[in-house]
Amino acid sequence: MAVETKFVVVRKGEEKMTFASKKEADAYDKMLDMAEAFSDWLLQSNLELDETQAESMGLFFAEQKEAVQHILRTSKVPDADANAESDKAEIQPDAENAVSEKKIRAVKAA
Repeated sequence: MAVETKFVVVRKGEEKMTFASKKEADAYDKMLDMAEAFSDWLLQSNLELDETQAESMGLFFAEQKEAVQHILRTSKVPDADANAESDKAEIQPDAENAVSEKKIRAVKAA
């Protein structure tokens, strides 16, 4: 008999998602917290949104957290092609650029 450990994210008594690792479950739970905060914020605004629209927008903002942060930092929409190229560079960096790439990224994240 096999024993499996599953981590279930539950919101308001409803199972949202099941994960194999606690780290993934915690990340998803944090994303749902962020989505709820965005939704509440949108509902408090003077925008004419119903609850479903605010929840959808809140979830979208939370799922696209990196793009939202980029826009807030730079006031520019992130370039999809540049993001794809930087992802490839992270996966297969040159021997010379491997150390400098990591240092630059660490500085940007801070």
